Amino acid sequence: MIDFNNLFKSFESKKVLIIGDIMIDSYMWGISNRMSPEAPVPIVEIEKYEKKLGGAGNVALNIKSLGGEPILCSVIGKDYDGKLIKEFLEEKNISSKGILIEKERKTTVKTRIIANNKHQIRIDEEETSSIKIEEDLIKLIKNIIQGVDVVILEDYNKGVLTENVIKKAIEYANKNNIPTIVDPKINNFKHYKDCTIFKPNLKEIINGMNIDVDENSEENLKKVTEITRKELNAKGLLLTLSSKGICINTEKYFQHTPAFKRDIIDVSGAGDTVVSVAAMCLTSNIEYSILAKLANLAGGIVCEDVGVVPINKRKLLSEAIKHIN
Repeated sequence: MIDFNNLFKSFESKKVLIIGDIMIDSYMWGISNRMSPEAPVPIVEIEKYEKKLGGAGNVALNIKSLGGEPILCSVIGKDYDGKLIKEFLEEKNISSKGILIEKERKTTVKTRIIANNKHQIRIDEEETSSIKIEEDLIKLIKNIIQGVDVVILEDYNKGVLTENVIKKAIEYANKNNIPTIVDPKINNFKHYKDCTIFKPNLKEIINGMNIDVDENSEENLKKVTEITRKELNAKGLLLTLSSKGICINTEKYFQHTPAFKRDIIDVSGAGDTVVSVAAMCLTSNIEYSILAKLANLAGGIVCEDVGVVPINKRKLLSEAIKHIN
């Protein structure tokens, strides 16, 4: 039986390199009591504004919350929101040594309007073309990667993770015997060859592999995850299935863990939490079966809050001791 107290304590000494798309998560909170006379949409009376780190930044917040030391490698614009990202990193005591500025680039901002505890609409301001300073980022990754315990590749299709950046990051990590975990999106789905763990969700694996998936058939899930894992030459494939839980496929076994029963309010940011917990587990060499269960549990916990929030380490530890054997 695993000692979760010791496992969680071991997280405190780990350095985690997060390469990917950093952004601002912006929130407008309010109440809605009537529909607009101009269109069939609710009128939201805004009461509160909030901005925080999002995307790869939210992964960093999850790593920090788990006790690890996150190091972000990303590209932002020379604009107000890029400056805000730097300020947020300083506030959270997260290193910005891996953050590069591309002058003409727009920093990504996702604005969520929430009323009556319900996500009403999201507005995205972004630029999704590939970064122009690719070689600078690759050199930076090469310099930073030595000495870290795990690498997370966090892809939001915003242009930071180009095919070349992906290839070189995984190559450098493998040369240094550093495990890698990938949170993919469709554009680069098949470029993540030779990673340690590949973590798509159901929609991503269907679109990325152009394959039908029957989420109600364990045999089909096993087949699809096996095909994908082999094509990417990954040691493990972690498939998230939302309310149906999570699957892990390795060279040795396939395991499906149903979702732990929770009061789901908002699924925003759950994938960031899953990849963060799985990454921390990779630094401690625990069984992939336990890694999958713990990541599954963590993803459900953060869905009990409105908006994107990092995992609460104490709550996760308490729940893990109760529910995971």
